[in-house]
Amino acid sequence: MKTMTCNQLGGACEKEFCAETFEEMAEMSKQHGMEMFKEQDEAHLNAMNKMQTLMKVPGKMEEWFELKRKEFEALPNG
Repeated sequence: MKTMTCNQLGGACEKEFCAETFEEMAEMSKQHGMEMFKEQDEAHLNAMNKMQTLMKVPGKMEEWFELKRKEFEALPNG
C-alpha cells in the first residue's frame, strides 16, 4: 500500500490517498476532485485549471501522468 497526497497528485490539499496501484490512486484523486468541484473549493478549482492548461498541449498530460506514476512507484510500501 502506498500513500500520496492530493497536492502530490496535482491537487490543492494534504488529503491522503492509499492504494495498491497507481490506477487506484488516480481514481481516488479524481473522485476527490469531483467532490471539491461540487463544493466549488477555490484552491482545487485553481489546481483543476492548471491541469486543463496541460491538457491543451499535445503530449503534456501524458508526460505529467507518467511522472506521477514513476513518483508513485518509487514510494516505499507502507
